[in-house]
Amino acid sequence: MEKRPNASRPQKAKSKSGGSTFKRVFLGFMIVFLVMATGIGCGFLTASMNTKPNLADDIRPPASSQIYDINGNEIANVHAAENRRPVKIEQVPKDLQNAFVAVEDNRFYEHSGIDPRGIARAVWANLRGRTVSEGGSTITQQLAKNAYLTQDRTLKRKVQEVFLALQLERQYTKQEILELYLNQIYFGEGAYGVEAAAHTYFGKDVSDLTLNECAMLAGIPKSPNYYSPISNMEAAKERKATVLDQMEKYGYVTASTAEKAKKEELHIVKPQKKAAVQEASYFIDYVTQKMIDKYGADAVYKDGLKIYTTIDMDMQRAAEAALKNLPNVSVDGNGVQQPQGALVAIDPHNGYVKAMVGGRGTDQFNRATMAERQPGSAFKPFVFAAALEEKFTPSTVIEDSPVKIGNWAPQNYDRTFRGGVTLRQVAINSLNVPTVKIAQKIGIDKPIYYAQEMGITTFVLDGARNDRNFSTALGGLTKGVTPLEIVSAYGTFANKGVHVEPVVIVKVLDRDGKIVEQAAPNQRSVISESSAASLTSMLQDVILKGTGTRANIGRPAAGKTGTTSDYHDAWFVGYTPDLVAGVWVGNDNNTSLNGMGGGLTPAVIWKAFMSKALATTPAKNFDGSAATGGGITSLTEEKSDTRYKKDELKKKDDKKNPQAAGAQPAAGAPGANAPSAQQSPARAEAPAEEAPAPGGGVSKGRN
Repeated sequence: MEKRPNASRPQKAKSKSGGSTFKRVFLGFMIVFLVMATGIGCGFLTASMNTKPNLADDIRPPASSQIYDINGNEIANVHAAENRRPVKIEQVPKDLQNAFVAVEDNRFYEHSGIDPRGIARAVWANLRGRTVSEGGSTITQQLAKNAYLTQDRTLKRKVQEVFLALQLERQYTKQEILELYLNQIYFGEGAYGVEAAAHTYFGKDVSDLTLNECAMLAGIPKSPNYYSPISNMEAAKERKATVLDQMEKYGYVTASTAEKAKKEELHIVKPQKKAAVQEASYFIDYVTQKMIDKYGADAVYKDGLKIYTTIDMDMQRAAEAALKNLPNVSVDGNGVQQPQGALVAIDPHNGYVKAMVGGRGTDQFNRATMAERQPGSAFKPFVFAAALEEKFTPSTVIEDSPVKIGNWAPQNYDRTFRGGVTLRQVAINSLNVPTVKIAQKIGIDKPIYYAQEMGITTFVLDGARNDRNFSTALGGLTKGVTPLEIVSAYGTFANKGVHVEPVVIVKVLDRDGKIVEQAAPNQRSVISESSAASLTSMLQDVILKGTGTRANIGRPAAGKTGTTSDYHDAWFVGYTPDLVAGVWVGNDNNTSLNGMGGGLTPAVIWKAFMSKALATTPAKNFDGSAATGGGITSLTEEKSDTRYKKDELKKKDDKKNPQAAGAQPAAGAPGANAPSAQQSPARAEAPAEEAPAPGGGVSKGRN
């Protein structure tokens, strides 16, 4: 009986021993796993580093990139001229050193090559849909990437960048790293390094730069083509102000010094003129800029990319020839002939930009993509489209009689009134007063909504001066529109109510033939096919018997003239079933064209281009161009529709442009409520059951 307790003790010891053995085995397994994982990770990191004792010998050999047209023919060989003049850090003004540190990497003198705080800040800003002035990469990381690596967005490249940055910090002092960086970075116009940039933009040594000039230079590398003061002075000034704000924020200059520098004028040296104007020069520059913004300058100029574009060189040559119809009136202070013009042509079915001319070819400012100008009556089709979606028809009668909105009394071109007129007559004769009354009836936010859905991004929707007033119905916008965007928007009418975003790059291959990117159509249905057909029918009459008769090309075509107050801008935008094109004419300084309207020179240029561009294309009618029956037959004086909420308007007013020409909204003009961005606007009544499906089956609203 007394042996039982003794017998039970070994059993407990055995159980405890078994548990300890399991823990030891598990712990041993985990240690082995961690050692293996660490070894594998270290091996990967070691292989990824791919560094050498002397980093100066580890630079990839450069290779030019080629740009091809839609048929695969090379149209440009893009390479940097390697205009580089290395200087010692002692020759670089302290203001320039401080400007780069403030705007690119304010903790440069504190971190060891990577800045976790900066990375976290950039990640947080991206998550919130915002940007930060300094960016996430340090100056050391940028040097490692630009000097020693490709621009590939891969984990391996990022790991290499981090380790190279750490190695640079071990091998060089901060001043030596800053010197390498300032001699390496690209400033546009073929200038590498601060000394070459100083001579390119200011015609002087970097050691002689003022604070004003230092701030300008420090702002350029973020986007060398866009912020170049030679091609985009207004954007360059805004960027300079941002740099000065950063310098003030981090204590490099006082507030008064920064404000003084912001107001100082910049004296940019004139670039040397090229011996001959290259074909499609504006388009090539535009494609190059988009590639640099996405992949970096070194990727474009040194990585041997093959860039296949949408340009049709036969159409491009027709566009360049048509622009020679511009009159020679005067030469401005920069030696540029005025007036200037722009032409854009797009395939409405896939968004491919077939031709682009941004000026006379004697400067680098691309008016087709960067000049925001008042559209005038060329905006009216968006009002008509909104009305057709609200059950108007081309036969709907509107009263052409005096109307006053606050202190504003709109007038027709001839300052007469015609009584009852149909919507078709309003389009044919480009009548202002009935167009305003239509906007009053449906609400001005509806035309804005549809124009936004068709690709217009320049509306200002908030603030004391904004576009939510009835002068917008006549094209009096706060900023204006670019030729590229309004031509793309008109493509919606030609494509049965479906908008396809413009495309300029079809695909990009690296030097090894691997696909870097490939375009995919980005489209959405905006208005019904029946509304697009009715609008097209009306705009066909504009060319046949209205303000656009000089654009008649002898085949089915639709279009609209546009002329702004005091003749500052003249437009003609039109389309056939397979091609949409727009022409803008104006002076760069926004002065009068002395009586030139959209139905004159722009219509003549449009006709000359379309006649050549479509010479080998068989003429055909618009599918479904006849107006459908049913709907509103007369328009009475009623208050604007206010069913939509203001907060639901898409706010696409953050796009900056140096050529923005504002138009003060009419005093006292009431706004209207906006349609929901998630659903199509409500109809005045349900559509007939036999009405065709909107957009030919493409989903309504957002992608």
